[in-house]
Amino acid sequence: MGLTHFDENGKAVMVDVTEKADTVRTATATGRIVVNKEVYDAICGGTVGKGDVLGVAATAGIMGAKRTAELIPMCHILPITKCRVTFDMLPGEYAIQCYCTVRVTGKTGVEMEALTGVSTALLTVYDMCKALDKSMEIKEIYLCRKTGGKSGDYCHEKKMENSDYNAE
Repeated sequence: MGLTHFDENGKAVMVDVTEKADTVRTATATGRIVVNKEVYDAICGGTVGKGDVLGVAATAGIMGAKRTAELIPMCHILPITKCRVTFDMLPGEYAIQCYCTVRVTGKTGVEMEALTGVSTALLTVYDMCKALDKSMEIKEIYLCRKTGGKSGDYCHEKKMENSDYNAE
């Protein structure tokens, strides 16, 4: 399948989805942030000075997903019908795994929205904790799975850790 965001002259264009049928489309993305022990314990204990880190990050992830078309030039504005951001604490790694699932009934998929949601949520964790640790690392952001649309279903070869997302 060729790249669809270019016209016959090689100029970038937004894909015309006018004639495509509306279908239910879902995408889940994931990523993680690795922190030091002090940050990990502060997040778990709810003692970060800026407040509920994961609650704020989940809200930020949803807001980011909803504003994807404002950030990624060729993305369509989509009427998102579901966006869920959750976190798994990984104590052995001092890491937090983030998942974002987005759903829409529409003419184009929500992969970029899910990826933007994860990215925004993890950046929010960094922002809220940077006074404690500037060496935090955001890693391994990728699309876990997607359903619907002309290209069909996709599932990344890495096993998704969060069982809530294996059922979606």
